[in-house]
Amino acid sequence: MTARRTVDDTLSPGTPASADARADAAPARVGYAALLRTPGAWTFLVPAFAARLPYAMLSLGIVLLVLDTHGSYGTAGAVAAVSAVAQAVIGPQTGRLADRYGQAAVLLPSVAVHAVSVAALIGLALGHAPVWALFAAAAPAGASVPQIGAMVRARWVARLSDSPATLNTAFAFESVTDEFTFVVGPVLATAIATTVTPSAALIAEAALTVAGGLAFAAQRRTAPARHPRTVDGRGPSALSSPGVRLLAGAFLGVGTVFGAMQVSVTAFAESVGSGGASGTVYGIFAGGSMLAGVLYGLVAWRRSARSRMLGCYALLLLGCSTLWAMPNLTALSVAGLFCGLAIAPTLITGYTLVETLVADGAKTEAFTWLTGAIGLGLAAGSTVAGQLIDAGGPSTGFLVPVIGAGLGLVALVALRGLLVAPRDAAVAGAVLSPAGSRAADEAVRAGAPAPAGTEPRASDGTGPRQLVGAGTGR
Repeated sequence: MTARRTVDDTLSPGTPASADARADAAPARVGYAALLRTPGAWTFLVPAFAARLPYAMLSLGIVLLVLDTHGSYGTAGAVAAVSAVAQAVIGPQTGRLADRYGQAAVLLPSVAVHAVSVAALIGLALGHAPVWALFAAAAPAGASVPQIGAMVRARWVARLSDSPATLNTAFAFESVTDEFTFVVGPVLATAIATTVTPSAALIAEAALTVAGGLAFAAQRRTAPARHPRTVDGRGPSALSSPGVRLLAGAFLGVGTVFGAMQVSVTAFAESVGSGGASGTVYGIFAGGSMLAGVLYGLVAWRRSARSRMLGCYALLLLGCSTLWAMPNLTALSVAGLFCGLAIAPTLITGYTLVETLVADGAKTEAFTWLTGAIGLGLAAGSTVAGQLIDAGGPSTGFLVPVIGAGLGLVALVALRGLLVAPRDAAVAGAVLSPAGSRAADEAVRAGAPAPAGTEPRASDGTGPRQLVGAGTGR
């Protein structure tokens, strides 16, 4: 990042500030209209939407197809889970390759493998192949899903790195787009499967992936620069950052909320004789997240991203903690709406933070680790919730979001110091430590400029006069 930032989490309230620092601290409001006027934005946003819509169609398409051909919810869920886990595990590796060799170099073989794998899965399912054969086809089908969301975010970073406020709006826009695809994708897959055939839903998913992926890969002018390995054969790694690992764990908790909600809402609706209402209840949950994401991106935040992350995650836990006690679908819808309001702000802030924690050559990989963590959490949450529901009834499934979000919040609070960008920490340490002030004093006495991020002590010797440093945390 080349943007100037202020270390707002480390300064004490009494630290004086110059006009420049105050100007840096005053955030600018950036609307979606201004964001979408970014040169070249539409050239990659339109194909990206077509390519990421199938992301939410694959799992449901697999369930509908395998259920139709093999007649077992357990088998259908297991095949879909294999696909989801493969996607979560392999996705970050494709993100790393995209950082190193370019997005087009990764997308072209990915969409080809995906099309072949989905075709094989359809053929095996229609031929009533054994379950192990379905697993063998589902794994590469999931592993080859193009990581379009992460690639779009990397393109925004490449174009907006000097404008943190605009970048925050871009991440909000992407999270809202993700939510929209997860609302529209399952509806589209279900409509195609019920009006045509179950296999047609997966055919449409593969067609959209290939068409959208190829069109997106063709937009090379907006792609971020490649970051090949250094002379020693090593390149930047997202997981080398403890903060990225912490955020991935937190996003794993968010994924458990998604997975458990899908299963638990369905089970609760069926238990009260209104199985058809489950889609509406889950749609309210997703709609709350979309609304919050839109509004969140319009606010000129003055608090740091780290503080916002802790606050949003705490609200998520609070919302999850009420779900298990709801007596009817109406109350569950209201509780789900409140819970959903915290989802998108949590994701937006997490993506904002992770962008500041890694080098330019690892940003796509970092984004895919967060996306993959959500996928793993979704698979785990749906599995555990299903087992709890079988053992104790539909309401017990809502305990999974509480546990998942609770563990995530504990980790974030206990290890929040890891969420400070390396440059922020270095500047803060230089300013707040006596050694930093002494280094500035000695440099001035020697006739040299003070070290970056420091200034000599004030005339009364009480400490540094000014901090102009690294980040608002946006």
